Amino acid sequence: MSKEIWWASESFWRKNAIWITAGSFIVLIFLTFDTVNQITAGGKRVPAYSAINHRITYEFDEKRNMQVPVIGVEEPLFGTKLTEEEAQALVSRGKLTTQAKNCMNCHTLLGNGAYYAPDLTKSWLDPSWGSKDIREQQMVEFLMNPQDRLHNGLGRRMPNLGITEPEARATVAFLKWMSTIDTNGFPTNFKPIDQEN
Repeated sequence: MSKEIWWASESFWRKNAIWITAGSFIVLIFLTFDTVNQITAGGKRVPAYSAINHRITYEFDEKRNMQVPVIGVEEPLFGTKLTEEEAQALVSRGKLTTQAKNCMNCHTLLGNGAYYAPDLTKSWLDPSWGSKDIREQQMVEFLMNPQDRLHNGLGRRMPNLGITEPEARATVAFLKWMSTIDTNGFPTNFKPIDQEN
């Protein structure tokens, strides 16, 4: 009668599988709470919704070797300073509009979506809008009647999605807020609109 080696026994591997699964589950719970903390608005990497009341610029960070968002001087969206609650409501309506109009069917947000049309993560700072003085109105008009304007060098036109003016303004607020998120340099080679005074 041969004695079974302890590390080759079925019970040893069964116990190990249970302990490893339990340990992995605990690590997963910890990482989930940490991730939620990292991606919640109002944190270090994802600013509060009231950031739409300020100028958003990008500066090169030597230490990180990438462009990072900088929330600057007060520059309210559409000339109206909003409270945190008002800003959250407006940004949320813009997010819902992008979902309802299925923008990710052609565009990407934070790298998710389709690559037929440009990424929208930093579209608030896209130099194609002209100067910072006319950008807000240009964006609203474009969203309401995109078929009238060729916005990028790809030669593709966005279809008219029936976006109303309040939806367009909310979408612009959402896009401005999106530009405040620290995306670790995504998308690369981004050149923001000139923000000099």
